[in-house]
Amino acid sequence: MAVNLVKGQKVDLTKGNPGLTKLLVGLGWDINRYDGGAEFDLDSEAFLLGASGKVTSDEDFVFYGAPEHASGAVRHTGDNRTGEGEGDDEQMLVDLSKVPASISKIDFTVTIYDADVRRQNFGQVENAFIRIVDEVSGRELIHFDLGEDFSIETAVVVGELYRNNGEWKFSAIGNGFQGGLEALCRNFGVNV
Repeated sequence: MAVNLVKGQKVDLTKGNPGLTKLLVGLGWDINRYDGGAEFDLDSEAFLLGASGKVTSDEDFVFYGAPEHASGAVRHTGDNRTGEGEGDDEQMLVDLSKVPASISKIDFTVTIYDADVRRQNFGQVENAFIRIVDEVSGRELIHFDLGEDFSIETAVVVGELYRNNGEWKFSAIGNGFQGGLEALCRNFGVNV
């Protein structure tokens, strides 16, 4: 049974699951029916961060346009442009055994494509979640529902995998940003 987290909560991932290395990170959302009429396109991203909380190079940014980290540690499985249907809208595969030693955190984010032009924000998004699944067994380990705390934000840092004393943990973050993907990239040190 999955551990359901609340914002700010942290949980051990590998300590209680010896041998766990292959993860499926599922992100999902629904669009509020009372939107402005333009199509929504939400995108998921991963930022592989060094101890400074910044990327060590621009290649540490994984998204639909650069779907695999050079190490093979993180792979984006593809862009879902509608978000329709049940379950995960986008997924990433993470192999903890391949994460370079220089990387101490992997932050998972969701942004709204062209949010400013389309006048869209996360106040129009509901039922957003992230889940961590043992890719080998298919067992859901962690589930975090973001709630409805957003209004004007166009990007959200959903959750973070991080190293702690040789083990991997997960933190439920749920922090919103204005400025979309560009603001996130600047925050994490990616050149835009």
